[in-house]
Amino acid sequence: MNADTQDAVKNLVKEKYGAAARRVTQGGTACCGGGAELSGCDPITRDLYHASQTAALPADAVSASLGCGNPTALARLQPGEVILDLGSGGGIDVLLSAKRVGPSGKAFGLDMTEEMLALARDNQKKAGIENVEFLRGTIEQIPLPNNTVDVIISNCVINLSGDKDQVLREAFRVLKPGGRLAVSDVVVRGKVPADVRKSMELWVGCIAGALEENEYRQKLSAAGFESVEVEPTRIYQMEEAREFLAAAGLDPEAVGPQIKNKFISAFIRATKSAAPSCCDPACCK
Repeated sequence: MNADTQDAVKNLVKEKYGAAARRVTQGGTACCGGGAELSGCDPITRDLYHASQTAALPADAVSASLGCGNPTALARLQPGEVILDLGSGGGIDVLLSAKRVGPSGKAFGLDMTEEMLALARDNQKKAGIENVEFLRGTIEQIPLPNNTVDVIISNCVINLSGDKDQVLREAFRVLKPGGRLAVSDVVVRGKVPADVRKSMELWVGCIAGALEENEYRQKLSAAGFESVEVEPTRIYQMEEAREFLAAAGLDPEAVGPQIKNKFISAFIRATKSAAPSCCDPACCK
C-alpha cells in the first residue's frame, strides 16, 4: 500500500472513530459500521465483557467499545506491569488493565482521534483511576521510548492500519525484552472471493484490512516476535451476516458456503525474546 493510500485509510479511520465518539457523548452507542440505527458491527462487539468487569466503569466507556474481543481477560496481566493499548478508543481496555496491574503498574492508551481521547480522559476522571495516561499519536509511530512496556494489548485496531508491518515493528521496539503482545483482532482463514470479502468487510464495518491468518503470523515473525499463537475466540457465521449481505446485494444462500468458518475473531499472542538481540547496544559493549 503506497503512502497516499495509507494516508487515505488513516483519515477514514479517524473520521469514523471521531463520529463514533460524538455519538456516545450525545447519548448514543458507538458503531463502526455506520449509524447506531444500523448497528453494523453489533455482531462483532456485543457480549465481550462480563458485567462484573464493567460495573465500576463509566457507561460511556462501555458504550464506546468497538472491539472484537476482550484482551484484558486473556492477557494474564500482573501487578506492577506497564501496559500499552494500541488504539485505545473510549478507554475501556486501558481502565480495565489499570485495575489489573494495580497502583504499582501503569496503563497507557494510544489513539490518534481527538474525540476519542477526550472521551477516554473523561471516562478516566469519572472512574477515578490514576495509574493511566492517554497519549495522542498513531500506532505506526508509538510515542514511547524503546524497551519501556511489559505488555501490548489492542482490540480490533491493528487491522485498521495501512502499514501493519510498521505497527508490529513499533510494538516490538517499545516492548521490554521478555515482553509480550496480546491482542484481539479479526483475521481471515483461507481464501475468500474478492467481492464476497468486500461485502463481509462492509458487514464488520471497521475491519477492512483484516489479514489472512498465516500472513498475520508471518508479519509477526518478520518483526522479530517469537512464540506466535492465533487462538480463535469467535467464528462468524452466515446467519449473523444475512441482513448485511442482502443489503450489499448478495444472496445470503449463495454466499454462505463461501464464508463459512472464514472470518474469525482471534486472540493473538507473541513474545519478544528476553535475550538482547545482536544489534542491542548492550551486546556490543
